[in-house]
Amino acid sequence: MANIRDLKKDINFVLGDIIEAVYVWEYTNTDKDTKKSEAIIDEAIETFDGLIARVNDRSAENKKAHFKAINSDLETQGRALIEKLNKLA
Repeated sequence: MANIRDLKKDINFVLGDIIEAVYVWEYTNTDKDTKKSEAIIDEAIETFDGLIARVNDRSAENKKAHFKAINSDLETQGRALIEKLNKLA
C-alpha cells in the first residue's frame, strides 16, 4: 500500500460509488419501496465512518498489518453492499 492518503481515497471512492449506484437504482425504480435501498446507504455510511476511524487510529503497533486489514475489510464489506444492491433488482 502506498500511503494512508490513498487508503482514505479508496474508502471514499468505493463507498461513494456504492451510494451513487443506490441512488441510480432508486431513480430508475421509482415504483418500488426505498426502505431497503436506504438501509444500504446507511450501512455504507456506517462502514465509511468505521473504516476511517480505524485508519486514524494511531495506537496500532504493526502499521503495515493494520492497514492491510483495513483494506481487506473494505473489500469484503464493499462486496457485501454490492450484493445487497444487486438483490434489490
